[in-house]
Amino acid sequence: MTAALIARDLRRAFTGAAWLPIVFFLLVAALVPFAIGPDARLLARIGPGALWIAALTAALLPIERLVEPDRADGVLDQLFLHGMAEESVAFAKTIAHWLSFAPLLLVAAVPASALLALDGGALARTEIALLIGTPGLASLAVAIAAVTAGLPRAGSLAGLLLLPLAVPLLIFGASNAYLLEGAVSLLLTAGAPFAGGAAIRAART
Repeated sequence: MTAALIARDLRRAFTGAAWLPIVFFLLVAALVPFAIGPDARLLARIGPGALWIAALTAALLPIERLVEPDRADGVLDQLFLHGMAEESVAFAKTIAHWLSFAPLLLVAAVPASALLALDGGALARTEIALLIGTPGLASLAVAIAAVTAGLPRAGSLAGLLLLPLAVPLLIFGASNAYLLEGAVSLLLTAGAPFAGGAAIRAART
C-alpha cells in the first residue's frame, strides 16, 4: 500500500504543477546576476548560497498540496481504515515529494550554475550538498504540511515554520559541510515521519 500511495502522489504531482518549483528555482538563479551585477568572482562566491535559497523555496511551493487535499477528500480516513499507520503515510508522502522535485532540481542546478558563474568543481560540490540535504528538506516539508493541514492561510504559516527550521540545512549545504549537513538531514528524515504522522492523526480526528 505504501508503494501505491507513493505512485499515486507522484502521478498527481507530475500531472499538476510539479514543474513550477523548478521554474521558480531557475528564475531565482537568473535574477541573482541582475541584482548583484556581472562580477563573476562575486557571483561564484554567493552562487551556492543562492542555489540553496532557491531550493528551499522550490520545496516550499507545493506544500499546500502535500497533505491537505487528502485530508479534505477523506483519503486519510480511508488509509486508516485499510490499516495504514499515519507514520507510514507521512513517510510515503516524503518519498513521493522528494522524487517529484529533487531529481529535477539536481538537473536544473546545471544551467543555474552557469548563470551564477560556478565552475565545474563548485557545481559538483553543490550537487552533492543538494543530494544530501534534499531528503531532510522533503521530510520537513511533509511534516509541516501535516501540521498546517486544515488551517486558514496554511501556505503562509507553513513558510514561517519551514524556513527557520531549514536554516541548518542551508548553512551546512552552502558551506559544503557534508557531515554536519548529513547529520541534520538524517535527523529530519528519521524524525519527520513521526511528527507528520502525529499531525495527520490529529488532522484526521
